[in-house]
Amino acid sequence: MVCVVIPCYKTRERILPVIQKIGPEVAAIFVVDDACPDQTGTYVEQFCSDPRVRVIFHEKNTGVGGAFITGMKVAIERGAEIVVKLDGDGQMDPGLISSLIRPIIHQKADFAKGNRFFRLESLQGMPRMRLIGNAALSFFSKLSSGYWSVMDPTNGFLAIHAKVAKELPWEKIARRYFFESDLLFRLSTIRAVVTDIPMKAVYGGEKSNLKVGRALFEFLGRHLTRIFKRIFYLYILRDFNAASLMLLTGLPLSAFGVCFGLYHWYKGVATLVFASSGTVMLAAMPVILGGQLLLSALQYDIGNEPRKPIHPDL
Repeated sequence: MVCVVIPCYKTRERILPVIQKIGPEVAAIFVVDDACPDQTGTYVEQFCSDPRVRVIFHEKNTGVGGAFITGMKVAIERGAEIVVKLDGDGQMDPGLISSLIRPIIHQKADFAKGNRFFRLESLQGMPRMRLIGNAALSFFSKLSSGYWSVMDPTNGFLAIHAKVAKELPWEKIARRYFFESDLLFRLSTIRAVVTDIPMKAVYGGEKSNLKVGRALFEFLGRHLTRIFKRIFYLYILRDFNAASLMLLTGLPLSAFGVCFGLYHWYKGVATLVFASSGTVMLAAMPVILGGQLLLSALQYDIGNEPRKPIHPDL
């Protein structure tokens, strides 16, 4: 059974057309009113006649992630095998739900998400700052999650198999704008297979509450912590392989070379005495060797992306 969860916050004017476009492949629709100031949930109860719809109300705003988690847990309790997250602002085409869930149904993926970067024409309606911000965040997400073939990490159009959802520590996952990116990191820790589905986003007159500049700095800090966590989980705690050796030797060598070179450069500037060729080589060689080891570890990590779905064996 396929269920759709629609987190709602200030989407009163656009929610009904979104629900109307959801096809027969969906058995149940859970609209989660996340303490919406314009009472979207009440509006849906009054004017939506679709028998598949059930409205859930939050007394306090928990963010898009918190609203989805609430709806997802209810959907799984009701027997959902696949849960789809669809935003209520009309930026996602409900007609793509069948394409989104297809890789999961055919046991080719555990988790599927939309990708607005797949086709060039799909980017024409995207605001320029949002395009630049998403491109930057995609790179950081690749590092923190290890899903190197995945783009557009902040895309909220997603589907997950219920068995995989039960394996995730939802209490640890970010609830607000970092939700989708953090979800990818958590999926990587259980070695779930993630795939992208090409889509076109629709941008109208809606105003986003996400400030790209502020989000880049905030997301960067969170991605950095998850990069170190993933490296520790995957290459130290759970396994010790060639990449582990490359990282444990490459990082100290690079750090030593950089610190040693900066120290002697500063000393030379202060005393007006140039460093000897031997000193220069002693700084350069660890940087070169360490850099090569880190690049090899990166190449290993790219090839180590999960390929076998886990939900058939759960």
